Amino acid sequence: MVERRGGGAAAFWTLGAVFLLAMSFTTIPTPLYAAFERQDGFPSWVVTVVFAAYAVGVAVALVLVGHLGDVLGRRPVAVAAIAAELVAAVLFLAAPQLPGLLVARFVSGVGIGALTASATAQLSELHDRWRGPGALPGAVATVANIGGLGLGPLVAGVLAVAAPAPLVLPFVVYVVALVAAGVAALLVPETVDRPDPLPPYRPQRVAVAPEARGGFLAAGAAVFAGFSVFGLFGAVTPTVMARIFGVPSPLAIGAVTWSVFTAGALAQLAFLKASLRASLISAMVAIAAGLAALGVAPMLRALPLFVIGGIVAGAGVGLVFRACLGLVGSMAPEERRGETLAGLFLLAYLGLIVPVLAVGGALAALPPVPVLGVFAVAVAALVVVAGVRLERRAAG
Repeated sequence: MVERRGGGAAAFWTLGAVFLLAMSFTTIPTPLYAAFERQDGFPSWVVTVVFAAYAVGVAVALVLVGHLGDVLGRRPVAVAAIAAELVAAVLFLAAPQLPGLLVARFVSGVGIGALTASATAQLSELHDRWRGPGALPGAVATVANIGGLGLGPLVAGVLAVAAPAPLVLPFVVYVVALVAAGVAALLVPETVDRPDPLPPYRPQRVAVAPEARGGFLAAGAAVFAGFSVFGLFGAVTPTVMARIFGVPSPLAIGAVTWSVFTAGALAQLAFLKASLRASLISAMVAIAAGLAALGVAPMLRALPLFVIGGIVAGAGVGLVFRACLGLVGSMAPEERRGETLAGLFLLAYLGLIVPVLAVGGALAALPPVPVLGVFAVAVAALVVVAGVRLERRAAG
């Protein structure tokens, strides 16, 4: 049995900062991929495979270790996750060739897959002791999660243009920061009593109750499509910015990626008190409009339109994710809610993997303009069709 102690404001905000830092590290490579391509001599489509290795790591960890915080305690899971991110940072420095990049991204994904659910739950538990139930833990988790994904490329872009070794300094900085984060995670009070004896290990069950399957399929399709937009900006933006718009600057790439992810986080915060139906309608409009701009911008060679489209679509993705979590959580029976939400998270990360790999394969053989056009039309259509079904359920 673990002694459970209150934490107060310091513990709550410390954990939020640790969560934000870990998430930001996972997107540090985004504006640096072009430099890795030049250094290692691999084609641009390989970047999508490297990016997909991260999403595979997250998906594996969600099933195998993401639930262990409920049993072993939040603190051991957080420290182990930060250690995994630290190992990934060292790999980027010690083995910057393609095999090392693939392993580093996979390890980073495993760490985040372990951290996300546990840290989100611990934020809520710490807040309950500090101030009682409220909306703040969800808001902080949103900013740390999606906002952190946006912060990483911006930090990497700034460091890459500020130093003569752009593939070294960002990772050195994060090695130091992650060590500090690991120490901070150790200082955050435990919020879970560890059972004695420990129950036998089993992977996270992923299942959907029969009464929730119709809504789950629609929500899963919407989340899958929405996260493919984040995957596009996390993996393909360097290629698009350089080949279509003639802007290879790591700082510019980082700033564009930051703006898309940050829009997703801010949109969720702005709609915290909105109904699920209002969030869904706004999400469908934003994603459709943003993707239309993303499809047209390469034809016109209009970088501002591309950036605006990404920001609008990113805001829509943030809203559709929030709405789908709420709808699926309300439809599933309480005793099976964790299993159902685990399935939704897996579909979200499959959205980061499958469409991005398809885009990467297409870019190896086709010009980027038609590839982005087809991507925009397909994703918009899937989101709208799924969103209409979900909107009817929310209205009913």
